[in-house]
Amino acid sequence: MGEKVVAGAFDLSDRQRYRDKLRQCLTGLERLLAQQRFDRPKNLMGLEIELNLAGADGLPKMLNGQVLERIASRDFQTELAMFNLEVNITPHRLGGRVFDRLAEELRTSLAYAHRKAAEVDAGIVMIGILPTLDRDDLVTSNLSDVDRYTLLNDQIVAARGEEFTLEIDGVEHLACTSKSIVPEAACTSVQLHLQVTPARFADVWNAAQAVAAVQVAVGANSPFLFGRELWRESRPPLFQQATDTRPPELKAQGVRPRTWFGERWISSAYELFEENLRYFPALLPICDEEDPLEVLAAGGVPKLAELVLHNGTIYRWNRPVYGIADGVPHLRVENRVLPAGPTVTDVVANAAFYYGVVRALAEDSRPVWTRMPFETAAANFDAACRYGIDARLQWPRRGRLGGTTEIDAVSLVRDELLPLAEAGLDAWGVEPADRDLYLGVIEERCRRRTNGASWQVATFHRALEAGLPRDAALAATTRRYAELMRQGEPAHTWPVGLPEPVPTG
Repeated sequence: MGEKVVAGAFDLSDRQRYRDKLRQCLTGLERLLAQQRFDRPKNLMGLEIELNLAGADGLPKMLNGQVLERIASRDFQTELAMFNLEVNITPHRLGGRVFDRLAEELRTSLAYAHRKAAEVDAGIVMIGILPTLDRDDLVTSNLSDVDRYTLLNDQIVAARGEEFTLEIDGVEHLACTSKSIVPEAACTSVQLHLQVTPARFADVWNAAQAVAAVQVAVGANSPFLFGRELWRESRPPLFQQATDTRPPELKAQGVRPRTWFGERWISSAYELFEENLRYFPALLPICDEEDPLEVLAAGGVPKLAELVLHNGTIYRWNRPVYGIADGVPHLRVENRVLPAGPTVTDVVANAAFYYGVVRALAEDSRPVWTRMPFETAAANFDAACRYGIDARLQWPRRGRLGGTTEIDAVSLVRDELLPLAEAGLDAWGVEPADRDLYLGVIEERCRRRTNGASWQVATFHRALEAGLPRDAALAATTRRYAELMRQGEPAHTWPVGLPEPVPTG
């Protein structure tokens, strides 16, 4: 949600006016779709990565303002808390050696940011949840010094009307409360964008929903929170609970959470924007001066500012995005399921797998979403978050047999989805060397049943067995992770454990 928002109070008329403007925006979107005003295919993909700042001790550093001042690049922005940054990579055309170019840009950008962070005794750590975060780090005083974050926090807290309950029952159990949404800042992710035509949007979104579980299973990298070992990918349950405007009574009534997987396959992008208005009250009822219908009537392209802002406060794991580039509107699918890290190679491999498999599934003559209930895709997502690379998922049977069958995530990827991803990347025109390098990373993860989450857990337990107290073991795991991350070899090759002798006592 990158809009410039000025903090202030809202009254009753603001909310009614905002609702009216949202309806005008939705009508404007409907007319743009009917008039076929959207950009033609450009095969454009984009990438954003949320990052953590940590010191040499592995503990979080609340210094994003100072670090951003030193980086002095519009590619880097604030995120919710002072230990967060975000890097945005310029959109690339899918094809050729795009993934190698992407990897080189990321390595250059992150190395530069790390050097600048070192000037204030901090460093960049690309990880789903920083294992050393403590509850005292995730408090309102550590919100980034940006009006929109303060305002968003105030509005979500007011809508909920009571403390947030954080409860995750994983390998260990976590139960605590928070007075703010700041625990959401623990969740640092990779967001993959794909520009699509309106006619292709539903197929791409449905395909992305179907494979979200698989993405998480092979890419999990967030096993710890507040010193507890929880799910292999603990970001989704944490994010949902930390932004949940529903007290228990509204949950019991079936009110939908603002962070959600969804509840049905779709046939158009319009349906998702319409759901946003139907189900979710405004959090930031800030009205733009533009009359979208007047702009349309005059032959212009409306910003649909209220629709865009409202969409930015509803946290779908695959989110529709309306944007304008060079005066022409376009639609994107924003895939938000992946954690950050562990290395640039791992991030780019995750991206290559996603763009390949989504294209292949979206063009399948027997689409997976016609052979699998939506509820199954949602259940798969939860299973993948809980068990990571060891998850077992439900997937449509091959051939003419109907129904679904249970299968190991790694077997599903190696036997069925990697060949599809290969075909999809070929269809994008990606060079075979690029394709084979990055899909090979996914294959090796599956062969070794090793990803960032499993490495973190194994190294943490090795440190405990060597006599380190829990907090020290988490800090040592984080330091070793950061060291290996900067060396750059993919996580499935990392040696488990700590390199130096661990002192006892």
